Order: sequence, then C-alpha cells, then structure tokens
Amino acid sequence: IDFDLILENIKDLNSLVGEGVSQIEHTPRGARLRRPEPLPLTLYRNGIVVGNGAFRPYQHPSTQQCLQDIMDGYFPSELQPRYPDGV
Repeated sequence: IDFDLILENIKDLNSLVGEGVSQIEHTPRGARLRRPEPLPLTLYRNGIVVGNGAFRPYQHPSTQQCLQDIMDGYFPSELQPRYPDGV
C-alpha cells in the first residue's frame, strides 16, 4: 500500500468536491450556506476506519478495493451510492 499516494490523492479528491467551500442549501424560507460534512478516513498500520464505521483490516477485499480506488485517483466506489457527487 502506497500511503503517500493515498494521502496525495485524497487531497486531490477533496479539492474536486470543494473542501472548505460552502454550498447553498434551500430551505422553506429561502436558502442558507452549508458546509458539507467531511467523512474521515483513518489509516492504521494494519487497517482503516471510514467515518464511524468498524475497523477494516487491509487483508479484507472491500478494504483493498477502497484503497485501490483512491490510489487510482477515484472516490471509493462503495461510497458512490451515498455520495454521488463525492465526499
């Protein structure tokens, strides 16, 4: 696992979705600015944690796919149904 590549690609992906940029949220009375909620990714020596999820060892196939997506420069495919515009 190339941790330097993962960290570099995460920075690039965050830039694509406008990290730190507020978005317009329409309300019944008009609109307001809202910052998107981040989804933390914690890297450990022997696995990862995505958001508030369970610990996932690197040997698990879904963990390998998640990290491979990031190393390839894409948002993890497992997150696309929940976050179609990226997170």
